[in-house]
Amino acid sequence: MARGTSTKLLATLPDSYSANWLHRLDKRTKIARAVLARIGELESDAGGADGLSAVRRSLIRHAAWLDALVDSHELRLASGEEIDSGAYTQSLNSLIGLYRLLGLERRARPVERLRDVMRASEPETPPEPPV
Repeated sequence: MARGTSTKLLATLPDSYSANWLHRLDKRTKIARAVLARIGELESDAGGADGLSAVRRSLIRHAAWLDALVDSHELRLASGEEIDSGAYTQSLNSLIGLYRLLGLERRARPVERLRDVMRASEPETPPEPPV
């Protein structure tokens, strides 16, 4: 049973699209600050942004937006407003699915051992000629 009017999704990217749109958000808005902070938290939990694949970064970005959507449903519910329980449940299930793909456990950032750092800073000595 349909819940309302159907909306068509874009089949092509708009002319104004650029890959860094997320970082160009107006950071004065609450939603931009909340989503960007959540992305930072999720990237940190995954071991740091530097070691993430493009796919994992994409999943993290989508999870952050879904988390904001779930939060908005819960805020409306907490303030006594009615919510669409189906949309809330679908959003929550999708978020749980993304979290399962990303992994629920924190990962440590890769750390260089002190010995490796010390060796890298030592000047190379040429091998001694045989006697």
